[in-house]
Amino acid sequence: MLEGKALIQDTDMPVKMQMQAMAYASQALDLYDVIDCKSIAAHIKREFDKRYGGGWQCVVGSQFGCFFTHSKGTFIYFTLETLQFVIFKGSSSSPSNH
Repeated sequence: MLEGKALIQDTDMPVKMQMQAMAYASQALDLYDVIDCKSIAAHIKREFDKRYGGGWQCVVGSQFGCFFTHSKGTFIYFTLETLQFVIFKGSSSSPSNH
């Protein structure tokens, strides 16, 4: 397989975690067909849950939009080959006093 280079669009993750995210994405692309976005996302989520504790979410696809709240330092959005990847750890929303 031709090794693609990931292009980070936006992130607030520590560099080491960013590298891990891109490594898991590359690994998933080796394991699954590029059109099997659900399996690719599930693989990345499982690996992040194992390494960094539960609560991770992963969205993979070529065209999507999303809006979410994440825990500080746990978000990355990058492109690898023909797919976009969003990985983040969900944030529990607390009632605001506004």
